[in-house]
Amino acid sequence: MAKINLRAWREERAAQRQKQFMVNVLSSAFLAVSVVLLVGFYFDFQTDRQRIRNNYLNSEIAQLDVQLAEIKELNLKRARLTDRLKAIQDLQSSRPLIVRNFDELVRVQPDGVLYSSLSRTGDVITLDGRAQKSADVSSLMRQIYASVWFGEPNLTKVANADSMKDFNLTVPVLKPELSEAN
Repeated sequence: MAKINLRAWREERAAQRQKQFMVNVLSSAFLAVSVVLLVGFYFDFQTDRQRIRNNYLNSEIAQLDVQLAEIKELNLKRARLTDRLKAIQDLQSSRPLIVRNFDELVRVQPDGVLYSSLSRTGDVITLDGRAQKSADVSSLMRQIYASVWFGEPNLTKVANADSMKDFNLTVPVLKPELSEAN
């Protein structure tokens, strides 16, 4: 049998395989680095994109907050104007009541009773006057109480002066409905 030396061929094949292995390792490393860099760039791109979205949303939220503050301010102005309007309407509606109250005080005044002073504080009228008899004061109180314009009168003082009786009376003022007042 002939002796063939295969050692050189084996060494060449081993060197070629070694070279192919190194190329594969370097290619794999390059491919892995490329994939890692591409994934990193993708995540950075997505992060920047989301940051831009967040900034846009924050600016829109800030604009809405400004609008919300304006709406609250307008609601406060509206409430103040409504309160003013209500106060004006109350004053307008109570203006004829004062005349009615004075008119009613004259109507309920019995003979023998004189008013010496009259003052109004809020919804309470204070009457100072003189009467010939105590019965006249009682009659005045009954007639005031029977009126729809006044509440229950409160007699705070009755004193004898000369031949007359001095009295002090407080009367709450009522605001009857239109159907009751007529």
